[in-house]
Amino acid sequence: MLKQPAFFIDMSSCSGCKTCMVSCMDKNDLPIGVKWRRVTEFTGGEWMQRPDGTFGQNVFAYYVSMSCNHCDDPICVKVCPTTAMHRNEHNIVTVDHNKCVGCRYCEMNCPYSAPQFNAELGKMTKCDFCYDKQLKGETPTCVAACPMRAIKFGEFEELKKMYGESQYIAPLPNPALTKPRLTMIPSRNAKPGGSTEGMQSNPEEV
Repeated sequence: MLKQPAFFIDMSSCSGCKTCMVSCMDKNDLPIGVKWRRVTEFTGGEWMQRPDGTFGQNVFAYYVSMSCNHCDDPICVKVCPTTAMHRNEHNIVTVDHNKCVGCRYCEMNCPYSAPQFNAELGKMTKCDFCYDKQLKGETPTCVAACPMRAIKFGEFEELKKMYGESQYIAPLPNPALTKPRLTMIPSRNAKPGGSTEGMQSNPEEV
């Protein structure tokens, strides 16, 4: 097992196919509406008149695949009143269903919307970094399923050396909030965090 498991997302390669999302739902047998990994489409742009009177456009779009980042300073763990949300012995943020009362405080406070309420169980659920597969030396499902190889995983410090620190990219929250274990290569169209130049165009899917 890794000491500090982390995800790497290559936004420049992600095609928005959502194979990672679907494979996660299938592997974990998630009910409708519960998504441990989600793919957000961020779009924007408009028509502009050029000095010669003709028109052009600056339309852009890019995708962000996101799940729990097993943060170094996880808000979900801080706000859980029963200590059900915790970091296990392998540094993976997970939920103890024997303690969870389904209060949804973790869901309300997580800036990544990682904890997901399962109404059938009456409990919170979330990405567990395919803990069961990692124990067997296997790759997390979302990583293995990505046809573009846009998702990778590994030791956080090694990924940072290879790809740099997590960046503040719209529509993601400021990484200073929870110190996510996430590194990425931004899309060439990526806008800085907090940008109002675009909008999430598929809210019903995430």
